[in-house]
Amino acid sequence: MRRLFLLAALALVVPSPATASQLIDRNATGVSLATNGKGEALLTYRAAGKVRHVLAWGGLNAIPPTTARAQVAVRLDYSGGRGRWKRFGGVCDPYDGPPLAWVVAACEAPDGSYWAVQSWQRALANYGVAPTPAQSAWELRLSHWTGPLPALNVKLDWAYRRYHHLYGSMTYGGTGVFGFRSTRFGVPLDTFGRNLYVDTLDSAYGAGWRRENSFLTHRNGGRGTFCYGFFPHGKRPAGTGTHYRASVIGPGMTPDLAWQGEARGAYDRAADAVANDEQRSPDYADPSCKVN
Repeated sequence: MRRLFLLAALALVVPSPATASQLIDRNATGVSLATNGKGEALLTYRAAGKVRHVLAWGGLNAIPPTTARAQVAVRLDYSGGRGRWKRFGGVCDPYDGPPLAWVVAACEAPDGSYWAVQSWQRALANYGVAPTPAQSAWELRLSHWTGPLPALNVKLDWAYRRYHHLYGSMTYGGTGVFGFRSTRFGVPLDTFGRNLYVDTLDSAYGAGWRRENSFLTHRNGGRGTFCYGFFPHGKRPAGTGTHYRASVIGPGMTPDLAWQGEARGAYDRAADAVANDEQRSPDYADPSCKVN
């Protein structure tokens, strides 16, 4: 019997609204994961000064966006099955699936499916502003899937021959990842919408990684496209950095994704023309995104 124990050096739990079914807790330490032959997973960790045993079952992969039903979700019992966690008898066979971002623990279950725990700072303040304790919390997130992961495709070019710019798409099973309703601030109001969280490295905001912004993927004919320009915002300078990073909650019970790339250098007319042509192509053309 094998178990995988990995630790995350985090801090104190801070209350904040949940954003997806796979959100388990915040600022957890001493995280361990086990699975059994009944299709269940047991997540054990410490948060807010207490050891917690969370039993999870049901919920596998994701469905395409639809208004007919909610997205796939896992069921959670924070009592650990009313003490059943003591007799769980699970294992965590070595993970041999695709590479994961932000991973804390991952297992292959007896049925061949994968369970994974990831942790990252989703709610940081935009434009490099110092986050509050609640905003800086590390979210502990659980996923359960089989087969290929969603795809996060990010490209870089320039806007107005001056500012760094990114564009791309998020898909799962060949279908775009998007939602149907959101607030005017871009917060999803259904279980399908997803925000892309973009960070910048060593920028005018300061050394290290800082949050630049977050924004929704677009429905756009079912393609899950997006675009973003690194412009100044009010008194905040343009967040131009040496590298960029994008993180996003996976659809349904699929893992969270991350992309990282080196920033483009000085404006290159020929390279920008190629990128602009790509943005006009059927894969990326988006009426919400201006090509310039």
